[in-house]
Amino acid sequence: MSRTRWRFGLAATAFVVAAGLVTAPAHAEDATDYAITVDPTAKGAKIDDTMYGVFFEDINRAADGGLYAELVQNRSFEYSTDDNKSYTPLTSWTVDGTGQVVNDDGRLNARNRNYLSLAAGSSVTNAGYNTGIHVDEGKKYDFSVWARADSGTTLTVSLQDADGTLATARQVTAKGGWAKYKATFTATRTSSDGRLTVASSAAAALDMVSLFPRDTYKNEPNGLRKDLAEKIAALHPGFVRFPGGCLVNTGSMEDYSEASGYQRKRSYQWKDTIGPVEERATNSNFWGYNQSYGIGYYEYFRLSEDIGAMPLPVVPALVTGCGQNKAVDNDALLKRHIQDTLDLIEFANGPVTSEWGRKRAQMGHPKPFHLTHIEVGNEENLPEAFFARFSQFRAAIEAKYPDITVISNSGPDDAGTTFDTAWKLNKDADVDMVDEHYYNSTQWFLQNNDRYGSYDRNGPKVFLGEYASWGNAFKNGLAEAAYMTGLERNADVVKLASYAPLFANEDYVQWQPDLIWFNNHASWNSANYEVQKLFMNNVGDRVVRSTATGTPSLTGPITGAVGLSTWATTAAYDDVQVTDADGNSLLSDDFSGDASKWTHTGGGSWAVQDGQYVQTDVAAENTMVSAGDTNWHDYDLKVKATKKSGKEGFLVAFGVKDTGNYYWWNLGGWGNTLNAVEQAVDGGKSTLISKAGSIETGRTYDIDIKVRGRQVTLYLDGVEWGSFTDDKPAEPFRQVVTKDKKTGDLIVKVVNAQSTAARTAIDLGGTKVASKARVTTLTADPNAVNSETATPVVPVRSTFDGVADEFTYTFPANSVTFLRIKQK
Repeated sequence: MSRTRWRFGLAATAFVVAAGLVTAPAHAEDATDYAITVDPTAKGAKIDDTMYGVFFEDINRAADGGLYAELVQNRSFEYSTDDNKSYTPLTSWTVDGTGQVVNDDGRLNARNRNYLSLAAGSSVTNAGYNTGIHVDEGKKYDFSVWARADSGTTLTVSLQDADGTLATARQVTAKGGWAKYKATFTATRTSSDGRLTVASSAAAALDMVSLFPRDTYKNEPNGLRKDLAEKIAALHPGFVRFPGGCLVNTGSMEDYSEASGYQRKRSYQWKDTIGPVEERATNSNFWGYNQSYGIGYYEYFRLSEDIGAMPLPVVPALVTGCGQNKAVDNDALLKRHIQDTLDLIEFANGPVTSEWGRKRAQMGHPKPFHLTHIEVGNEENLPEAFFARFSQFRAAIEAKYPDITVISNSGPDDAGTTFDTAWKLNKDADVDMVDEHYYNSTQWFLQNNDRYGSYDRNGPKVFLGEYASWGNAFKNGLAEAAYMTGLERNADVVKLASYAPLFANEDYVQWQPDLIWFNNHASWNSANYEVQKLFMNNVGDRVVRSTATGTPSLTGPITGAVGLSTWATTAAYDDVQVTDADGNSLLSDDFSGDASKWTHTGGGSWAVQDGQYVQTDVAAENTMVSAGDTNWHDYDLKVKATKKSGKEGFLVAFGVKDTGNYYWWNLGGWGNTLNAVEQAVDGGKSTLISKAGSIETGRTYDIDIKVRGRQVTLYLDGVEWGSFTDDKPAEPFRQVVTKDKKTGDLIVKVVNAQSTAARTAIDLGGTKVASKARVTTLTADPNAVNSETATPVVPVRSTFDGVADEFTYTFPANSVTFLRIKQK
């Protein structure tokens, strides 16, 4: 039986073959697996100091309960069902006695709508985030509250957990109208389960109940959680992109005022987030919770300044995205947002004599923040509508602030109709920079290292504002590292790049993977973080031309069983036919009997009804059922599919190996706006081909998928919809060489994303170098994941005393290795 060798893939960290595994060849002592050739005479791309940065979005409770150091949850009693269906104004609070949240004219101020009315002899207790309020023995914590009382009222404030007190209780006397009262605690022991209680001797109104650690980042008041901010700083990022993300381009574009009905589901608007914290608006966070705006634009600018990074804000373009996909047609509102953007630039850069520069100075920062870049919009899926509005923002900004770089975007995907249309609009208008976003499988990142090699060198520059492979295991970091060598090699096109998202609180996760994980008492670096840190701290100033040998391999055919699935939809399938290339039947099922040929591996609820196979759970996602042989190849799959109800269409799978490795034709995906073929590798999906389209409810569609070798052709109702050939190698060995102008070092960066070591001949092209190199290596099991209690992925530093003009180095299996070589 012949064995067909496949191209390398990271998925199994081995060579996948049709009939088994191919082991690495034996090598003679002087043989090498790869060769890297450096040409020091060729001038490579200049790498800007701002090449790599971070993207902060309030997702996974990255702000409240995360980077923002406030320990009290729902401190202003503003939680609402607008934020989350389970919320009430007393979420995270427990009242002992009598107390109720009031929204009336007695409030603290117009933008702080709710307050707590507490009866005499009653108390209220806050549960904090995660398991509770965390305090460290011997550390100080600053309490404050805004209170109103008709007569002298004693407020007794205490910290405790189930084992007793955590600090000596404090008392403050409140009297008269609204005023701010303060106290300081010193923790007598360490606990992560603390509770803060405020008890009142007489009737009182309370608002803005707050507890802050004294020890914040840079000791800033209203500051940032120290360990999390320090992890950002340790990356030495060139820029900070903020505040989103989907927060920017979702919800109402109205303000928070009486005129607009104090709308809670609004886009993130910067003027809501500055000034005294008790006067900042509240808002519903797109990711299903409340955001207090305690950390706002001023704090983001201060963070950027503190860590030496360029601030890069994103403002709404008045076209919603992230599944909402609506263009706001309101010229007056558009003009207001454009003016707000101009005001933002003045707030950042204006003199103290200007209106918004004066507001910045009043907040404690008379010096400008030196804003140079601003992004308008985020992942808009309506490119024409977006660009019409973007053009007005751009014209207004360039007219008043010609030195500001205005950044556009290309939608939510790495390819497809929206991407192509957006890029054409940007190119035709000679836009300075375009933001690309994509989240793909490890295989996609290994296959697309050369993505930017074909980009127009004279066209708009690229800001890769969001990217990640689907996971936080070391194999994900390896794939991303391999891809980053391509970003650097094309640094004349890719000017900025940031992994996303930045933070995840382990108890409040809406999206993963994420760079930094934390809870209320600890934080830890993902494997991806270690990769980003290694690159960010060893960028270099210019690329040195280099080439490397690739991995020779042959491709076998796409193999796998077939499958049916749905996503937030009910659907019915019938008349499944699978035939080989000669027309012989491999599978035939009209569901006139049972569904015994099918294996249910996903969610949802499947049953045979009236001669059809029906998935009936409208809320279920990825409900895969599969049938057939995983060794099938060169076949035709035909099926009839009918959407019954729900948000999307239906999915027909082929090349199904297991629950995490398959292809499927996603018809009516992304809120029933796109038809696309996706490939899943180790559970992480990437899009191979996509077109705008939707699926009608109640209509039966004829689907025909022809698999021939590595080529797939798809037919919808007898008409060819599209085709693709999946034959790109997932190259596991990638490298780039850069030069550090300050130190004179050559930095040889090599990724070996396979399960065997790579003995490599390195030719420095006649460069005179010192014999000793400083080496930093990341290596671990490809499935290793860092956690609070275990960190298998950490950098190891060493030296290598064998460098010459030509030398050999063995790069470990599953490794990222940086060699810093001194030039003489």
